[in-house]
Amino acid sequence: MATSPDSEIDSAVRGFRSFNRFYTRLIGLLDEELVKSGFSLTEARVLFELATHPSCSASEIATELNLDAGYLSRILRKFAEERLLVRSAQAKDARQSVLRLTRKGKAAFADLDRRSAQQANGVLADLTPASRSDLMRALRVVEKVLGKRGSSHFILRPHRPGDVSWVVQRQTLLYAQEYGWNGEYEALASRIVADFIDHYDPARERCWIAERDGEPLGAIFLVRHPEREGVAKLRLLHVERAARGMGLGKALVNECVQFARSAGYKRITLWTQSILTAAHRIYEQAGFRLIAEEPHHSFGKDLVGQTWEVEL
Repeated sequence: MATSPDSEIDSAVRGFRSFNRFYTRLIGLLDEELVKSGFSLTEARVLFELATHPSCSASEIATELNLDAGYLSRILRKFAEERLLVRSAQAKDARQSVLRLTRKGKAAFADLDRRSAQQANGVLADLTPASRSDLMRALRVVEKVLGKRGSSHFILRPHRPGDVSWVVQRQTLLYAQEYGWNGEYEALASRIVADFIDHYDPARERCWIAERDGEPLGAIFLVRHPEREGVAKLRLLHVERAARGMGLGKALVNECVQFARSAGYKRITLWTQSILTAAHRIYEQAGFRLIAEEPHHSFGKDLVGQTWEVEL
């Protein structure tokens, strides 16, 4: 039986949700009060921010926890009524209040912190040292992987052995998942990268890999046009799903344009498809203009091929 292109992500979604249900039950997040402290989970998290950032504002807490301002305001009002916190005007902006825990608030946090530590100890104490080590290693991986989602830090580097094979594999999979393209695209991409390696001229051609913390996130190629003197071809631009929205595609295309100018090219051309609208916006921002389009049947689909070019 053929496997659907979305089966991998569907399976991951089911596994992720199953783990969430397991974990929320394990540490009692479904209880009305977190670790029988008298605080809900959100209230406990706000109390933690107040305890670890002694002079913060409501807006800073809302941003850090991604909380609705009205919801946070009700929590802070409750804390103030219970004499857990006090407000004072900021010296630099009287419209903003500095929030500080009172002695009672600090005692409440100390009790909550103790209860949370006891709960964690209860979960971990029965594990063997080897199992605890495995768990801590797995948690660090989870934090590292999911913590990258909002990070926009990346580098662009030249290709290394093994990179072009990764480009073919990732692009083939992404286009299959997102547009239903078949193996014909893999054959095309394989020919492009093989030709790049066989005839690579570092003074006139480049491949850039976008990378964050050693993980590749995207790629682009610039090669000589085989038939037009002074013209370069931009090829195989792609950005991984998890890295979209970071400006990575724009950075890759701009790097191509700058290199092409320094290498003495007069024009860059590229071939793309009408359905790849996100890439079109990047090309337009870099100065490319659509100059021709033609329907064709490729990769198992009826498509409209487009040629875009930019004068340098």
